[in-house]
Amino acid sequence: MVSGQSQEQLAALLDPATTVLLTVECQQGVVGPGSALPELARVARSSGALGNIARLVAAAHGSGAQVMHAVAESRPDGRGANRNARLFRAAGRLPVQQHTGTTAVRIAPPIEVAEEDLVVRRLHGLSPLAGTDVDALLRNLGCRTLVVTGVSANVAIPNAVFDAVNLGYTAVVPSDAIAGVPADYTPAMIRNTLALVATITTTDAVLGGWKAPRRRNGPASTPG
Repeated sequence: MVSGQSQEQLAALLDPATTVLLTVECQQGVVGPGSALPELARVARSSGALGNIARLVAAAHGSGAQVMHAVAESRPDGRGANRNARLFRAAGRLPVQQHTGTTAVRIAPPIEVAEEDLVVRRLHGLSPLAGTDVDALLRNLGCRTLVVTGVSANVAIPNAVFDAVNLGYTAVVPSDAIAGVPADYTPAMIRNTLALVATITTTDAVLGGWKAPRRRNGPASTPG
């Protein structure tokens, strides 16, 4: 499924020179075997989302598109972390903590991190973009299209998509490369929310876009 886009249009949108693939919270302590959120980890794996993210990352490496990994973590002393929502308070009581420097905040297999990948870590908030280095890095990279993958479809993914659109980027969401809980929530959220602001597609369509030949029309400007 490609919402409002032909495969040719999608390929043009996904020009590796101006596209960044973002993985959101694809870390051991969230989607790995020892996850703090085992239900989310199970859905991410059983749905095929994590495997599809790994395929997209590998293809981005091969095509020359930049890969960026957004990691949520915390200091052991909790300094700088939010406490102004139920979600944050609940996270502080989980048996697995996303502490800086621990295995929990390493990118989870089967995703492979290349030397040229950028890893952006945040100590606060709900969004990979708001209040982080991501926007500045994207602009310096000449990014126009942000491909958003990862977890969760409940919170961080819609935050990332809304922030990307508000900042002037075109958001592309492979529907089979994100996951949330319960499993049937994700397609409903995509259909009723993300489809209004992002190009909804599939992993295979993105992979096809990165294989398609394209014409160069000179350098593109970054979002306003």
